[in-house]
Amino acid sequence: MISFACDYLQGAHPTVLQRLVDTNLDTQPGYGEDVYCQTAKEKIRTAFDCPDADVWFLTGGTQTNAVVIRTLLSPVQGVICAQSGHIAVHESGAIEYTGHKVLPLPAHDGKLDAAEVEAYLEAFYADQTWPHCVAPGMVYISHPTEYGTLYTADELRALSAVCRRANIPLFMDGARLGYGLMSHHTDVTPAMVAELCDVFSIGGTKVGALCGEAVVFRKGRMPEYMLSAVKQQGALLAKGRLFGVQFDALFTDDLYFTISRHAIDMAEKMKDIFRRKQYTFRPETDTNQQFICLENSVLQRLQPLIGFSVWEKADDTHTVVRFATSWATTEEDLAYLDSVL
Repeated sequence: MISFACDYLQGAHPTVLQRLVDTNLDTQPGYGEDVYCQTAKEKIRTAFDCPDADVWFLTGGTQTNAVVIRTLLSPVQGVICAQSGHIAVHESGAIEYTGHKVLPLPAHDGKLDAAEVEAYLEAFYADQTWPHCVAPGMVYISHPTEYGTLYTADELRALSAVCRRANIPLFMDGARLGYGLMSHHTDVTPAMVAELCDVFSIGGTKVGALCGEAVVFRKGRMPEYMLSAVKQQGALLAKGRLFGVQFDALFTDDLYFTISRHAIDMAEKMKDIFRRKQYTFRPETDTNQQFICLENSVLQRLQPLIGFSVWEKADDTHTVVRFATSWATTEEDLAYLDSVL
């Protein structure tokens, strides 16, 4: 069955896979000390225009979020996020498991509002009993969000300014960052992400790698004992070269951005199909994730024919579902989608 259920259904981009084959017999030290990790880090610094950043490679998105949040917060602090944020909804309490509370605020199509974040911070410290409460020590956002939406440059600047006035870090979960940066309708650049966020991740798992995420800390923001923390969370590979080789390939000749743009181009064509057939978007997005509101009878008709993710109940007779393109989506996949809708 052809499936648009998510953007990591296939293995790895052929260039990444071939690079793993080509380097397979090279003898390299472990735990990220290999030459491939070092060259990949330099290429990431160049791509995001952050020459002084610290870069780490971790196993997956949940481990990345848990490690970053755990290491940057004090034991008495929590992390602000949108109610729909991945750490609040779809990570099985991984953040709370590290001992830190998630502090959800209203989500606006998946996004936090800077004014609401600032109001929350001000109200928290205006309450004389705040020492008895979980202090907000970080702001977490995802870009794209869990609803496929994107922060604008102005929205990102506003959130960054709030965090810097409060002296707390802004953390961007970039599990799908490539798809966000290559959207046809974004004004956020790689350099802007590195400038405005204290730490951000670069998803490999969903953007052409077999597995792995990169984490980038702005100069001076990297936690002490980072290697130990990564290992404690089960996010460190002895054969760290597996991450280095993949990210080195992804950030050679702009492959990461090229394959991300392909997914966006496929998503735009997918949107045209849904529009032509008069399906309803909820919400309509400019990234590789498209959310469609289906009558339940239509959902039941489509489920045996094509793969997609059931997202949430809209009402008693309608359900929101997600269709996602990826670096591996083909014109033939879209033609099949067109034929069954």
